[in-house]
Amino acid sequence: MQINRNIDLTFGLDGKVAIVTGAAGDIGKATVALLVAHGVKVIAEDIKPAVSELACTGQVVALVGDVAEEETAKRAIALALEHFGTVDILVNNAGRTMNKAVLEMSVADWDGIMAVNARGTFLHIREALRIMLDRGNGAIVNVSSIVSEVGMPQTAVYAASKGAIAQLTKVVAVEYGNRGIRANAVAPGVVETGILDGMVEDSRATLASYDHLHPIGRVGQASEIARVIVFLASQHASFITGATIMADGGYTAQ
Repeated sequence: MQINRNIDLTFGLDGKVAIVTGAAGDIGKATVALLVAHGVKVIAEDIKPAVSELACTGQVVALVGDVAEEETAKRAIALALEHFGTVDILVNNAGRTMNKAVLEMSVADWDGIMAVNARGTFLHIREALRIMLDRGNGAIVNVSSIVSEVGMPQTAVYAASKGAIAQLTKVVAVEYGNRGIRANAVAPGVVETGILDGMVEDSRATLASYDHLHPIGRVGQASEIARVIVFLASQHASFITGATIMADGGYTAQ
């Protein structure tokens, strides 16, 4: 067998422009860092002012804003055009979670989670598409969750919002695939992030209790999810669209 030594192993991302929402969180920060390492210029967006700390080089411009607000999505696009001239990649990573049984949830609970997770994703896709379609090229990566596929107690609104993201991903892929747009989703299993710190007393012990639920024997790391996101945004995923990649240590394979 003859080996082709001319295979391009680069990600083909150098000089691209990305918008990453939820950039101040662990997965968001890891994604921004990896994109920058591959030569991508990034609009790093988050509701937390700490996102400004990511703008330490000319490759990153920070935006503080509520992902669920239409104006924030428009500002993200405007900043990308102002500073970098275009938008090639959109990573919808921003999200909120809630652990409540259905009977314990209020309308405000439901609307609050759906606004950030589902509406925020929709708004940023819509605004990014306006630029991507003019160029005839673009990669959209949405962060869903394993609860879009499996039922877990006390995750009703979170699961519904992540299911919405998974289905929205498919619709965008089939609506705009023939115009150069790829849309995919990543569905993480349990990942070690700071999100549990404000929810439970001993977050480390809680995380450890999830290890055995994953056939791989441990929970995931933010950097592992970031690598899947960047892969889907890259030329290596050029024939992948409408897919949800289960980055879950085998959880949903059971």
